Amino acid sequence: MNSARTSQSARISQAEAERHPLLWDGDVVVVGGGSAGSAAAVAAARRGASTLLVEGAAHLGGTGASVLDTFYGFYAPGTGDRVVGGVGWEVCQALTDRKAAFERPNTYGAGTGVTYDPETLKLVWDELTGSAGVRVLFHARASRVVMEGVNVLGVVVETVAGPGYVRARVVIDASGDADIAWRAGAALERPAEDRVVQPLTQTFRLAGVDAAATPTAELHRLMALHADSGAYKLPRREGSVHRTTEPGVVHTNVTRVSGVDPTDPWQLSAAEQEGRRQAVEYTRFLREQVPGYEQAFPIGSAPRIGVRESRRLIGEYVLDREDVLTARQFEDAIALCGAPIEDHAAGQRTIWRYVGSGDRTPTGRTYGVPYRCLLPRGVEALLVAGRCLSATHDAHASVRSIGQCMAMGQAAGTAAALAVSAGSRPRDVDAVGLREQLAADGALLSPG
Repeated sequence: MNSARTSQSARISQAEAERHPLLWDGDVVVVGGGSAGSAAAVAAARRGASTLLVEGAAHLGGTGASVLDTFYGFYAPGTGDRVVGGVGWEVCQALTDRKAAFERPNTYGAGTGVTYDPETLKLVWDELTGSAGVRVLFHARASRVVMEGVNVLGVVVETVAGPGYVRARVVIDASGDADIAWRAGAALERPAEDRVVQPLTQTFRLAGVDAAATPTAELHRLMALHADSGAYKLPRREGSVHRTTEPGVVHTNVTRVSGVDPTDPWQLSAAEQEGRRQAVEYTRFLREQVPGYEQAFPIGSAPRIGVRESRRLIGEYVLDREDVLTARQFEDAIALCGAPIEDHAAGQRTIWRYVGSGDRTPTGRTYGVPYRCLLPRGVEALLVAGRCLSATHDAHASVRSIGQCMAMGQAAGTAAALAVSAGSRPRDVDAVGLREQLAADGALLSPG
């Protein structure tokens, strides 16, 4: 695939866009209703910007509501200090208030996780966006970026009624795959081209399980033993099988589909089939070899395979490995992260390197995520938020946690609203003023 040619064909002028019906005209449009995009939309609307949230599925929450059931990144490993507040923490509190969430230690000591009921999460996001005044458009996918020169003017979205023009003063790309930044011609890194992209994972749930019967260390020993015997095809020899909000039900994060470019439609399609095959094989292994799983049966799998890494922005600043491991702070930091580098691209096992130590020793330290990581080079009126931020492969393996995605989303939405209010570009938003507004809205920006 010639990505340059494809990207160019995805950009159209305003005159071309106006051949389509005008679906919406306002201040901020957010493309992607996952954790980052939903938080961005809430933040922008609360700051007075008319805001549209475009989502291809039938619900908000993205990966958090369809692939996973645990938020990571809210707590720093080692001390247990909470490092994410604001909109993200509101979500956690709303789930807890409904008795639809609990906290639990991570399998590898990567900080306390917040495990929740995904169906309740969908409702929480509906309520938060609704109370903020966000207009939500489901079953819609942005197919063209409308531009004049380097300025993004909006997007064309494909809906059940055909294509329509969505016009905005600021666009936020929270697509996960940097779809809008790519279409706009922003500088991007394609990790799959260097064969270092993180693998994909098909998650699934089992009922009829006594998870307490087999500790995690023993589960991993059995995985390695039976995979080495050749009796089972288990590409990952560790992973998480954890309890959920429902008695006797566990959620799994054990499959591993490697060497896939998630932006290649054929490779992604094959990965979906391979993920399902692996889910069946891991279920067979658990039932036949692991105490507590003898009566286990599948009750559902994620509607799409989980993608950790695809396109990444090359922004005004590129967060790197050294920034993470030295716990670097930045004057324009809009989020904190204490999550370790969690690199799944190393074969059967996962590499862990903690902030401030560079090894497997949690320190409780954190680093900052600069606002500049959300700003594309050479494109105006566009911000990114979530896992397509500007970061190297190693740094991305730390900062991609959902807690940080929500924090980045809140920052992007707030910055977009400030830019609209001032009649300026997102890159001209004063970092000091942005940080002050984020702090006033509950975001945590200073370590300790």
